[in-house]
Amino acid sequence: MAGAVAAPRGFLVHTASVGLGGDERDGGDDFAILLSAHPAECSAVFTRSLFAGPSIVVSRDESRVAAARGVVVTARNGNVANGPRGLRDARELRASAARACAVPETELLIASTGVIGRPYPMGEILAHLSSLEWPPTDDDGWPERAARAIMTTDTRPKTATERCGPATVLGIAKGVGMIEPDMATLLAFFLTDANIPRPALDAIFRRVVDATFNAVSVDTDTSIADMAAVFANGLAGPVDLGEFERSLHSVALPLAKMVARDGEGASKLIEVTVTGARDSAQAKRVAKAVVNSPLVKTGVTGGDPNWLRIAVAVGKCHDDTDIDADRVTIGIGGTPVQPAGPADRPERTERAIEEHLRGDEVHITVGLGIGDARYTAFGCDLGPGFLDISSRRTCWSTDTWGIGSRSGPPRP
Repeated sequence: MAGAVAAPRGFLVHTASVGLGGDERDGGDDFAILLSAHPAECSAVFTRSLFAGPSIVVSRDESRVAAARGVVVTARNGNVANGPRGLRDARELRASAARACAVPETELLIASTGVIGRPYPMGEILAHLSSLEWPPTDDDGWPERAARAIMTTDTRPKTATERCGPATVLGIAKGVGMIEPDMATLLAFFLTDANIPRPALDAIFRRVVDATFNAVSVDTDTSIADMAAVFANGLAGPVDLGEFERSLHSVALPLAKMVARDGEGASKLIEVTVTGARDSAQAKRVAKAVVNSPLVKTGVTGGDPNWLRIAVAVGKCHDDTDIDADRVTIGIGGTPVQPAGPADRPERTERAIEEHLRGDEVHITVGLGIGDARYTAFGCDLGPGFLDISSRRTCWSTDTWGIGSRSGPPRP
């Protein structure tokens, strides 16, 4: 069970405010470097969007991702849609950060998230890096400080930690909108002092990502800046691989739920579990169909007990011809609604569902009655708050954009 935030050994973190948000920033940090002081093994996954931003291009095209020991992160500026300049700036920023930390640039990834169409303030960033004193002073509170530094429109920092034998696994994440991951969430980084061989680390990380961050959807849109990475420096020695996978999952799952719960304008977390599927791919398709349904989302917002919204979402998976409506079961908050209960208890069933929908977590179950596979997807409701934020966020303007009020041009 993930508990209080603790830090693994051998990692150094620097955060600062370098003006990435423009004049409207409130002085909070918007720049971070997370780095192992020792060589590390790394696994990373990146967005599959055809419009991936320069930071993604620079990081995923690096031939030695396996040897990366850290990442430099810019928040509130995604450096996207800036043409060739954006790619040059991303490369120069990574190279300058690597020089400041005295490591080869091939051992440093770069990640950016924030408004689109605004170039980095390179003068301010390079000036800051040229005066950076490395290594930074030890700071027990750096996990939350780092989590805050990578936030954009998040309402809260997202951190989780877990012990794994002698080792610690720490995760930080950010993300609230433009989330239908096709690998991970907007940004998620995991640091551990466990000694894990790279092939095993890569396989474990991809399985965990698929079961957690790939299970999240806020608005069905895949960001052009998605990245997740894990860095393992081995200072705590070897650990059991099965235990490590369980620990990593125990850190990633609450982070994924935090992302879903913090969806822009959201008031409720929606959790959809599909069982009895032919395979996990089918279970995932059906779960995502339900959690992404505008009818289901708005029904949850309004506390509408009409379970037919869920049936409609399942029914649109028409390519899955082995789904038989007569075998499908549906439940809301543990109350079965399909097949319906005894005819003399419909009011009791409706009251139970309405009571469940008043909470801040809504649990939906769908049984397909085909096989043994299952999958759980996480999302959020859809209400006026999302429409207000999204409509302002996607309006381009040459004026100053109010990041603190979640307004401005599109951001990855």
